[in-house]
Amino acid sequence: MFEGVNVVLASQSARRKELLKYLFDEFEIIPSGADETPPEGLEPESIPEVLSIRKALDVAKERRDSLVIGCDTVVILDGRIFGKPKDLADAADMLRALSGRTHKVVSGVCLCCRGRTLSFSQRTEVTFYPLSEEDILGYITESSPLDKAGSYGIQDKGGLFVKAINGDHYNVIGFPIARLKIELERFEKLVMGRRSE
Repeated sequence: MFEGVNVVLASQSARRKELLKYLFDEFEIIPSGADETPPEGLEPESIPEVLSIRKALDVAKERRDSLVIGCDTVVILDGRIFGKPKDLADAADMLRALSGRTHKVVSGVCLCCRGRTLSFSQRTEVTFYPLSEEDILGYITESSPLDKAGSYGIQDKGGLFVKAINGDHYNVIGFPIARLKIELERFEKLVMGRRSE
């Protein structure tokens, strides 16, 4: 895909970097400097896509001929967004709220190349087992909850909390990579002037 086009990931997430390797052997990483303050008045599920567009466009200003990929992921419970925790106490509070409940993980992705954009959102529902205080305190002490939306990583010991998943597992890690492949193929035809068969 996008042969001869430089690919840029507008994120410094180590997890997204590893997942993007499924699709591209080589790419640059240029973290976006865009404002990540959620816009007021939007439904929570719409916010990740809006922020992914901001991130991609910010990097694309300097890389118009590159394929720039922006992404943002949030956890949503009862209409409330759980982003990255401020500190360990905040992380513990988030995990207590998620305990025994089903929450949504929504990722927004934006593709930019040569003045064109394509964006989409992907939603996955995750159900947690009830968590004890020992579970919560052990996790925030032994793992790294501060750089993860919702204070947990399904790819690490946070996976032990998960009772069920409805949707894309990789979306919970932070990149809906299978959907991204499909959207990249569509976007390539648009940008490179290829006609659908």
